[in-house]
Amino acid sequence: MDEVAFKRAIERLVGARQSGTDPAAVEATLLRAREQVESLAATTAEFQAGLPAAIEDGLKEHFRPSARHLAEVRGLMNQMLRRLEHLETDMIAERNARVDDLALLVDLIASGWKSANDRLARIEAALQAMLAAEQGATVYRLEPPSQQAS
Repeated sequence: MDEVAFKRAIERLVGARQSGTDPAAVEATLLRAREQVESLAATTAEFQAGLPAAIEDGLKEHFRPSARHLAEVRGLMNQMLRRLEHLETDMIAERNARVDDLALLVDLIASGWKSANDRLARIEAALQAMLAAEQGATVYRLEPPSQQAS
């Protein structure tokens, strides 16, 4: 109890006694005050017992939609991660397929040039052999047929 309130109550009691108030009235007032203090103590005890549970229930009720939204966001994030992993797998497979295609194209071009080099080497060897035998070579012109007639 507050010291100031306690001193005020004592002063009232002393003032009531000095003013000649009936002791039975003072006693009745004290009895009512005791009952009210006991009632206040009982109400306070009820609040102390029930308040944490009420606060907890209120918080649960207040944050239940937030928890639901959080669970939805978590589910959507997991779904997005699965889709990204799937896209990554598809992209890696596509990249590997393109690399294989490029390797095949390089092999085809390389074999084509090797074939052209081999043919040129054979032609050069035949020319060298003809020159070595001192034979004249027959030259054929590769012109369109319209120009050969003239």
